[in-house]
Amino acid sequence: MKTLSKTMVAVLLAGVAGVAAAGEVPASFDAKSCKAEYPKASLMNEEQGTVTMSFLVNADGSVAESKLEKTSGFKNLDKAALKAIAACKFKPGTKDGAPAQTWTKVDYAWKLD
Repeated sequence: MKTLSKTMVAVLLAGVAGVAAAGEVPASFDAKSCKAEYPKASLMNEEQGTVTMSFLVNADGSVAESKLEKTSGFKNLDKAALKAIAACKFKPGTKDGAPAQTWTKVDYAWKLD
């Protein structure tokens, strides 16, 4: 059995990316309290990469829809990031100062040290 001496690090690269419409502030979340667990198969295969995702966040901070924008190159990493971040509670975005449903982009980097 292979021993994993490497440490795993998953890093949020950008909580919010892209351009919002005038008067619109995209949703955000606390990356320190919302992390994805490194998939075991990905650890064993030493898979790394960055996943780019988009989330449609409701005015209450829940995720209504999620989309994979750019793959990490590994299905397990993509699925784990989408599932974990979609389960996070977001700070809702605003339109003209009021909480509203908005899209936000998130880049999630999977790295092994």
